[in-house]
Amino acid sequence: MNTQLTSRQTTLTEAAISLLKQLISTPSYSREEDKTALLIEQFLTDQGIPFQRKKNNIWATNQHFDPAKPTMLLNSHHDTVKPNPSWTLDPFTPLVEDGKLFGLGSNDAGGCLVSLLATFCWFYNRTDLRYNIVMAATAEEEISGRDGLELIVDDLPPISFAIVGEPTEMQLAVAEKGLLVIDCVAHGRSGHAARDEGDNAIYKAIQDINWLTTYQFPKVSPTLGPIKMSVTMINAGTQHNVVPDTCTFTADIRATEQYTLEELIDTVKDNISSEVKPRSIRLKPSSIPIDHPIVQAGIALGRTTYGSPTTSDQALLDCPSLKCGPGHSGRSHTANEFVYLHEVEEGIWGYVAMIQSVMSDER
Repeated sequence: MNTQLTSRQTTLTEAAISLLKQLISTPSYSREEDKTALLIEQFLTDQGIPFQRKKNNIWATNQHFDPAKPTMLLNSHHDTVKPNPSWTLDPFTPLVEDGKLFGLGSNDAGGCLVSLLATFCWFYNRTDLRYNIVMAATAEEEISGRDGLELIVDDLPPISFAIVGEPTEMQLAVAEKGLLVIDCVAHGRSGHAARDEGDNAIYKAIQDINWLTTYQFPKVSPTLGPIKMSVTMINAGTQHNVVPDTCTFTADIRATEQYTLEELIDTVKDNISSEVKPRSIRLKPSSIPIDHPIVQAGIALGRTTYGSPTTSDQALLDCPSLKCGPGHSGRSHTANEFVYLHEVEEGIWGYVAMIQSVMSDER
């Protein structure tokens, strides 16, 4: 720990790391986060902070909440993916070694979550805040589930802007790609493979897949780059001597702010012959202006801005949002996942410094 921290800072940092170890010890796969929700409840209770809960989502507001003031949201998730088979450590045993805290969810996004919780506690009882602060620890982020942040958005006060905790090495993701998944069906006509019969649906699908993987949308985002379309699943045929009459395939489309998801769907439908069915149009691109005070506060601390290709709960928010947090995105969902203890400490006080700057910004 940084010996320059005050006694209160040290106590809060230690409480955050203790909570992170408890979270690692408690399985919290998506839709199964009830026990980690209880841990977060207990953490807030220990800090003297009342909270609300809906399913496995916990949220709280600052003590001197003023409806006349704008509100910022601090959000991260407490669900995890399942450990992959390559783990050599026990994913549910928090192990500290060489300054690293190993464990499932330590990096994605436990370090971010406990850092934001500690940050919220730091500001909780202040009477001089220019913004209200809402802290939301939410569920089902890893599966983009409807019983996570989306479930409680209408229960929260109107949000002016949000900080979403995901591992970015505390750099500033000022834009994030949205996600559109489409299921496609190419229709043909069955026949015997030995004779010139039928209309092979696979060949039709190949033409459509070729378009999806080569087409370039004209408008390119200055922060996120071009739209990216990838065909990731395909299935056809029942046996070797039957021309298939259907071929199904799935495309993963990473969207930018240059097009609405509806516009992307219409463009695809206009250019391929296959039937197109979107799974959802919920996960929209998100961004925050570079000149926003919270971004400028991060830049003043030496942070850099970038556009993120991955999707988070930002996609469910209709306000400007910044993705920022301790940890490294490349460690997420990997075997023997870890976060450095110094990253958590720096995450807490990095968040505090950024928010303090916004609280004193007179613009």
